[in-house]
Amino acid sequence: MMDLITLGFAAEVTRVATLKLGRDTSNRVFPESGSTTPFHSASHHQDVPSSILDLAKINRYHIGLLAYMLDKMKKTADGDGNLLDHSLVFYGSAMANSNVHGHKRVPAIIAGHAGGAIKGNLHVRCPEGTPQANILLTMTQKLGLNLEEIGDSRGPIAI
Repeated sequence: MMDLITLGFAAEVTRVATLKLGRDTSNRVFPESGSTTPFHSASHHQDVPSSILDLAKINRYHIGLLAYMLDKMKKTADGDGNLLDHSLVFYGSAMANSNVHGHKRVPAIIAGHAGGAIKGNLHVRCPEGTPQANILLTMTQKLGLNLEEIGDSRGPIAI
């Protein structure tokens, strides 16, 4: 799917794509990760170190897939740069501590430069209680959409 997304961007068929790597309640196993524990079971690790390790293996595998796509985009010429220069990729999770369905301090990655609208090479730690919608609002504004709010957003993030 990541190859198809990159191809779709490169061919100017689309510049918008959504990809969900797995359903949160899925019992799918990702053997490529090195874990044979189903995703949902691993997410409810009950603070057992070996179970946390299984979830970490699955997450590491998923991040590796993202790295693969970002590298492919970076190696694909696009105008005066590459696809990653001219794109904005959001990778996120619905939960931070999936063991307790915790949705505070949810990890997220924004990659690409959105045609120069985002500098990159930043690590932003948002204040406690910052809604994830603030990230989405920031992205839409960086892409030139004049939105004041999205969902429960309270304002853009300074990036």
